[in-house]
Amino acid sequence: MDGLRDPGIRKVGSQSSIDTDVFDITRLLDRPRAVNIDRHRSLDERAMSEHSVMGNAKASPNPNVVDAWDALRRSLVYFRGQPVGTVAAIDYQSEEVLNYDQVFVRDFVPSAMAFLMNKEPDIVKNFLLKTLRLQSWEKRIDRFKLGEGAMPASFKVLHDSNRKTDTVVADFGESAIGRVAPVDSGFWWIILLRAYTKSTGDTSLAESTDCQKGMRLILSLCLSEGFDTFPTLLCADGCSMIDRRMGIYGYPIEIQALFFMALRCAFALLKQDAEGKEFIEKIVTRVHALSYHIRTYFWLDFQQLNSIYRYKTEEYSNTAVNKFNVIPDSIPDWLFDFMPIRGGYFIGNVSPARMDFRWFALGNFFTVLSSLATPEQSTAVMDLIEERWEELVGEMPLKVAYPAIEAREWQIVTGCDPKNTRWSYHNGGSWPVLLWMLTAACIKTGRPQIARKAIELAERRLAKDGWPEYYDGKLGRYVGKQAKKFQTWSIAGYLVAKLMMEDPSHAGMICLEEDKAMKPALKRSSSWSC
Repeated sequence: MDGLRDPGIRKVGSQSSIDTDVFDITRLLDRPRAVNIDRHRSLDERAMSEHSVMGNAKASPNPNVVDAWDALRRSLVYFRGQPVGTVAAIDYQSEEVLNYDQVFVRDFVPSAMAFLMNKEPDIVKNFLLKTLRLQSWEKRIDRFKLGEGAMPASFKVLHDSNRKTDTVVADFGESAIGRVAPVDSGFWWIILLRAYTKSTGDTSLAESTDCQKGMRLILSLCLSEGFDTFPTLLCADGCSMIDRRMGIYGYPIEIQALFFMALRCAFALLKQDAEGKEFIEKIVTRVHALSYHIRTYFWLDFQQLNSIYRYKTEEYSNTAVNKFNVIPDSIPDWLFDFMPIRGGYFIGNVSPARMDFRWFALGNFFTVLSSLATPEQSTAVMDLIEERWEELVGEMPLKVAYPAIEAREWQIVTGCDPKNTRWSYHNGGSWPVLLWMLTAACIKTGRPQIARKAIELAERRLAKDGWPEYYDGKLGRYVGKQAKKFQTWSIAGYLVAKLMMEDPSHAGMICLEEDKAMKPALKRSSSWSC
């Protein structure tokens, strides 16, 4: 099962240590769009013979970068004198703070990546430990006790200047709009723990008793047995970045991709002791089934669309081709024009008699970054972005979902949500934070020119507009009608994208090589690396 292990971490017995090989993909920055990458060589191996063309020239400071770092540092939150995270936004013009003055687990990830890439890991370590302690709290919402492994959506530090004390208040969903607990917080925490370990070479944090227990508790929640016939994770609306009702209930691609990534990261970090081995075995079983399911049933390209268009219904037995009994007439009209001959993507959701054909950016990028997508599928995802640049990128990267839902469908699906009107917020709005995920995917697939073009677009307006949370309109031309200014993850997403383009080895914190252990007849050795 060596393929499950990520290439930056070596495991020996119950101890793990960071591989000293440098993760670098530098020459990819000059590759033409249509190159064929040698899929049999690891990213590390390719990097050994390549050099960066962007890291050689020391240009004068980019004013956007200087402004971004200044804003990011102003967003820092301190607990007893130690930085423990960054607030969601510092909007000086808004009177409604809501929960934007809190540290969100999800939102802090790009901030953490920026600090790690800038050789400032202490704040990331502090954050990981602080949220881990919050996980141990007893969590009750309306007299109902949440699962022990649940991570908070966010937390806030209250400073009492009179008593000179700091108090942390956590939100596990009891204060959130819609009262939905975040399914993705635990996944982001594991992913960030692996990024910290990869970046610093410090395995002591991940190997600590508390972190090992924290990972096992998170895995206990999502690997528990139930009535499911699918390996995907059943989720309600509002449990992820799409944090309001948007019709993603069921098996949203964003959660499945993060779930897969977290499983692989946990596999790399768990000790092979008595408690760890039980979860390692469960991870292997789930990863095999999940990868097959997503690659087979969520994937859509021109050929697959044509097959669905010709589906027969009411098929019975295990030989059925239309396994979910999807009615071809449910294919939306926009899809036939949107689907290019070259390219493809993972659709938003699959369940009985239902296929949500919308494009969701975060889910697709993480299928690439985690190698949930095959190399061919990863290439096709990047092809789609190029082929449908105006629809998915437009004037401000990047559409969180496409297309927007409108009219009566909007009323039914969103519950007439005034924030998710057409081409706004999560309903077809453009989110600059997605820039770092796009850049990492571009580096991993050898398509840096896509990232360069997107970063250049963002630099034209992002700082000038005050680092908005999101943009509105089909092309992302307008600052979002309810967008907060100085949104921290918009700032950090830009910085991470720039840092990765300057030094592609940083992508090693988030990219995982293709998993050879997807094949059957696997064995786990006690001493190995990959």
